[in-house]
Amino acid sequence: MGASLTPVHSCLEGRVGTGESPLTKEALGLQNTHSNAISTNISRYYSRGFPAHVLNIDMSVTVIPSKPVPAELSGTFRFIDIGVNLTDAVFHGIHHGKKKHEDDFEAMLDRSRLAGVQSMVITGGSLRESETALSLAAQLGFFATVGCHPTRSKEFDEYPGGPEAYLQALDSLISANLHGKGRVVAIGECGLDYDRTHFAPEDVQRRHFRSQLFLAKKYKLPLFLHSRAAHEDFVNILREEGFGEDAERKGVVHSFTGSVEEVIELMDMGFHISVNGCSLKTEKNLLAAKAIRPDKLLLETDAPWCSMTSTHASNTLLETLPMSLKSKYFPSSTKLPSFMMGKPVKGRNEPSAIGGVAWVIHRLNEGVPFEKVTEKVYKNTIELFGLDELRV
Repeated sequence: MGASLTPVHSCLEGRVGTGESPLTKEALGLQNTHSNAISTNISRYYSRGFPAHVLNIDMSVTVIPSKPVPAELSGTFRFIDIGVNLTDAVFHGIHHGKKKHEDDFEAMLDRSRLAGVQSMVITGGSLRESETALSLAAQLGFFATVGCHPTRSKEFDEYPGGPEAYLQALDSLISANLHGKGRVVAIGECGLDYDRTHFAPEDVQRRHFRSQLFLAKKYKLPLFLHSRAAHEDFVNILREEGFGEDAERKGVVHSFTGSVEEVIELMDMGFHISVNGCSLKTEKNLLAAKAIRPDKLLLETDAPWCSMTSTHASNTLLETLPMSLKSKYFPSSTKLPSFMMGKPVKGRNEPSAIGGVAWVIHRLNEGVPFEKVTEKVYKNTIELFGLDELRV
């Protein structure tokens, strides 16, 4: 196949979720499937997006035996993976620094095309990685982000010439790639990660988060944000730097694993929220995912990380995925020692799985057709990142 994807109509290494245990119905304080404060709050926010005739929705997230679903679902549904780490060597057969199998990068792209993935935003997590992301995006006709992940914030201080030189290098990279195929469409991945301060202390993360916000303001680009166990500092810095009040300053908090209250606050500040497999691990995660308003919802895989697994709270909902879609989103895989070209590697997430993330969001909101979810997210993505060439 060609490198770019033909339209079809119809997490940095070691990235983890919240680590919280699944919550029971009793722990969540749900006395029944209705009339609880959280669900009422969710309903109030969610009802702003989809038309009235699809809003007769049971807002409970407590998993119950699923209703029968069609064996087949007609049509091919469209996706844009807004957070994918195509710079990772595992897509070329290199695992933990050692060559384990043939390069199957093109085969992975073939599978994503068959799953309906129209395009991708390749994540830049450091200066060097951002350069590679932009190069790949230009080759493939995709898009990229430019920035420095909070766990790599020490790179600013260790760079020849110091933090100012590192920021200037990011600035120059952005200015040289603002137009055409392979362009930069967001600043990031930047933010705060207090779960992994052994990589970079909190004060170092805060300092260099602020400096990257300057780039977003200078180029009027949306932010591609990361927040782990740091919500209060995270939103305070954004507000202090003028984000969350100016409607022209936008962005997305990707790989979201926070609470219902946090997701509502971020949406009220004007930010989009993106979910992947790590966002759907626990019942608490499902509550937060359900609270995302349709106009603020984005989807991603964070591949090769954040796979959806049988131990996640989302699995019961994912099991209702029709076989006609399961074969596209989760094709049969092989374990690493038995690698077979044309089949995905078990445990390595791929962009094709974005359809599974979308399916869980669809099932969390019964009454909203799957295509309505996928098309709304597709349009949200185009509008946030300015991907006008993908409008159809």
